[in-house]
Amino acid sequence: MPENNNIESEKPPVYTLAIAIEFLGTQYHGWQRQREVLGVQEALETAIGKVANEPVEVIAAGRTDASVHASNMIAHFTTHAYRPTHNWLRGVNSLLPDDIALRWIQPMPPEFHARFGAIARRYRYITLNQPQRPAILSHQVTHVYEPLDLSAMQLAAADIVGTHDFSSYRAAACQSNQPVRTIRHARLFTHGQFIVFDIQADGFLHHMVRNLMGTLYAIGKHELEPSDFLKILAKKDRTIAPPTASGDGLYFINAYYPEHLQSLLPAPPLTPIWLNLPD
Repeated sequence: MPENNNIESEKPPVYTLAIAIEFLGTQYHGWQRQREVLGVQEALETAIGKVANEPVEVIAAGRTDASVHASNMIAHFTTHAYRPTHNWLRGVNSLLPDDIALRWIQPMPPEFHARFGAIARRYRYITLNQPQRPAILSHQVTHVYEPLDLSAMQLAAADIVGTHDFSSYRAAACQSNQPVRTIRHARLFTHGQFIVFDIQADGFLHHMVRNLMGTLYAIGKHELEPSDFLKILAKKDRTIAPPTASGDGLYFINAYYPEHLQSLLPAPPLTPIWLNLPD
């Protein structure tokens, strides 16, 4: 029988799915998949791949460091597998370790890309400022026993809103091509003994939030003046800034996209109270 060249073999459809992930990063060496240690990405790809019955790559809006957490990390993956949304959620969550969970899953247009499509990212850094160390919140907040001067820290944080070169506040191993970032807001507020640093920018450098927080701690302890925040920034030299703050208190809380895509994403889920505090 002669071949019918007009009949093309049908290719299975490819689905683009956005997900929101909550995780405690204490037991993981950051987001990224690595050869010798476990990252959050690998745990997710293993679980989702089993439900999809094919290998998947999960791409996140941000790459968190070791011990850093997330309440609403936005990510996406593509797959040939069709599953109802509730089947994805139940199936994947049943295979994930207890410290990682999907909060929602949403079909998206093919052009959606969690990392390259994001126009802003937002973190919160949570400090428990009291003399006694915590037990229940151990590794979920950063404990500082010395009293911190919130007003001085607030004055300093307000100075970095805008576009700056953050060379002084990025890790030596940072692989970003350029150090300039635009900060949309950088606010500190309290709730009881918690001090919350809420910061949103178009992107973040390696260790950038933790390095900023390390300097804010020095200002809050009166080791530096609020004006030193910008002086260190102007030097473009990481070696003159205070030490990096712990990853325990840092949470990725959201990523933002152009309106035609943002409107398709579910609202951020309710989070633990220290992340869901009004600012």
